[in-house]
Amino acid sequence: MLAGQGSNEQAAGGDAEQAGAHAPAGFFALALGSIGVVYGDIGTSPLYALREAVHAVSGGISGGAWPIARETIIGVLSLILWSLILVVTIKYVVILLRADNKGEGGTLSLVALAQRAMGRSHGLVLALGITGAALFYGDSMLTPAISVLSAVEGFRLAAPELGHYVVPITVVILVALFAVQSRGTGKVAAFFGPVMALWFAVLGLTGLLHIMDDPDVFRALLPHYGLMFLINHPAVAFAVLGAVCLAVTGAEALYADLGHFGRGPIRAAWMGFVFPALVLNYFGQGALVLAHPDAIENPFYRLVPDWGLLPLTVMAMVATIIASQAVITGAFSLTRQAIQLGLLPRLEVRFTSASHQGQIFLPRVNAMLLVGVLFLVAMFGSSSGLAHAYGISVFGAMVVDGILAILVIWRGWRWSLALAALLITPFLAIDIAFFAANLLKLFSGGYVPVLLASILIIVMWTWVKGTAILFAKTRKVDVPLVELVEMLQKSPPHRVKGTAVFLTSDPETAPSALLHNLKHNKVLHEKNVILTVKTADVPRIGDEERVNIEPIADGFWRVEMTFGYMETPNVPKGLAILRKRGFKFDIMSTSFFLSRRSIRPAAQSGMPLWQDRLFISLAKNANDATDFFQIPTGRVVEVGTQVTV
Repeated sequence: MLAGQGSNEQAAGGDAEQAGAHAPAGFFALALGSIGVVYGDIGTSPLYALREAVHAVSGGISGGAWPIARETIIGVLSLILWSLILVVTIKYVVILLRADNKGEGGTLSLVALAQRAMGRSHGLVLALGITGAALFYGDSMLTPAISVLSAVEGFRLAAPELGHYVVPITVVILVALFAVQSRGTGKVAAFFGPVMALWFAVLGLTGLLHIMDDPDVFRALLPHYGLMFLINHPAVAFAVLGAVCLAVTGAEALYADLGHFGRGPIRAAWMGFVFPALVLNYFGQGALVLAHPDAIENPFYRLVPDWGLLPLTVMAMVATIIASQAVITGAFSLTRQAIQLGLLPRLEVRFTSASHQGQIFLPRVNAMLLVGVLFLVAMFGSSSGLAHAYGISVFGAMVVDGILAILVIWRGWRWSLALAALLITPFLAIDIAFFAANLLKLFSGGYVPVLLASILIIVMWTWVKGTAILFAKTRKVDVPLVELVEMLQKSPPHRVKGTAVFLTSDPETAPSALLHNLKHNKVLHEKNVILTVKTADVPRIGDEERVNIEPIADGFWRVEMTFGYMETPNVPKGLAILRKRGFKFDIMSTSFFLSRRSIRPAAQSGMPLWQDRLFISLAKNANDATDFFQIPTGRVVEVGTQVTV
């Protein structure tokens, strides 16, 4: 919920106007980078999409001349083409790329926009956001597994003696892919862009070479043939839709990557290069199958002569590795947004670029994805097996995007509800149809993404609910800050030199660290800052809006420091802004007081005992506040308190 920006401004803005303001070379570099990262997933769909769709029609019959009518091949091709046009081109590239939150895209950006339009506490928006994020994580595990497996399976044609090593080779490739993530997406994309550009050129060329094998294939340009196929074959319509949808997987990742390349470059790459190459390849496969029905066993690899099988397999293997990058880095971005929106506990975020904020690496998320991907490869063992598990998470996330888009267009763009629904409902209906079609695979593999999403939904909902309960309980025993300050004015304790910064989530109540410092040390600093760090529902904010300071009484100030949900909070930099505004203090004589809570399950809680324990485990494994807020470790004083939840 991703790399290679031309500039910080463009990464933050992400729209066509900003992209156009840069030099053509910068725009071209961004478009090339988007080909490598944004379109990697959708660019490897020709490896298996048409094959699986026709297999769904035939019921999996293999070998010999396939008893499939020409109208069926044309109908399936028409469904693939118009799915690319309606779902990817119109819904995502044309409409949803406009629904950016200060340049950032993805499900959680839609959540932030919808919260701003509907009210931050709106339960429906929060539930949709949690569900969409959980489904995207499932996609982030399934995409690398199916993509790399489908490419390595080409060795069974090119080098049959390697057929038994498909799974081990896949495992080695995947481990290497996740191992290089820590180097940064920018370096990866610099290599991926040109390679994927070559891949799409090969897709277009191999399709073009066969497109005249049977000119009848051009009838698929008319949507009539796709609709008539569904009407005339109701018994297999849902099964075919469940395979056709494989051609558009990657569209959600396209939207999630918006902030890293900008709207203009992403659109230009799709319209001018990626979409034509995909259409040529699918039509080339269709013409080949019409002319040689036995080619349906693996139409993609049959596009090249025998001598070209091994080079194409190697290139496909590289392309599928790159395809996995879009969802991996999308998961990094999504996790960071989820942390900032309060859906997950703090996790370590490493910046991999000094100039581009969006290039990040999250070690724990990377490790979790690797374990999940390897488990899926071992469990299913083939791309056909994984195809049964693939679509539910992808189209579940797309359905969530569609519902959130209606809310954003209605309340955020101030359209009438009827117009917003009229615009999005046709695309939402397509997504729901694809999602329903994939539910038919629930017991043959589709339960995997459902199980993964369910676990992640429970984790996120537990964190949201637990933090709310904890906040409510601590409010009951907290002392109002103003009352405490008035008491200290009447009976002042001993003052020591320097500045004390007390971090708290509630600026209206006295921080527990301040109370414990007074109780046990019986001293007060000359300057006391009650600091609250907040997350805005925009990706990034300027320094002029970063810090607000309010004097409370002699020696006390209330400071509110705000960061965008795509930014990592940096308290020292925020305090440096205060110094420029005239608030004098010496960082070397400043102490930061943090409360370290020891959480215990309560006898009477708002959650079941198992959920209490899950919340406590999540809290224990959260990244240390000192690291998260980038506070100098030598200036931190931690005060322990015990609370129940």
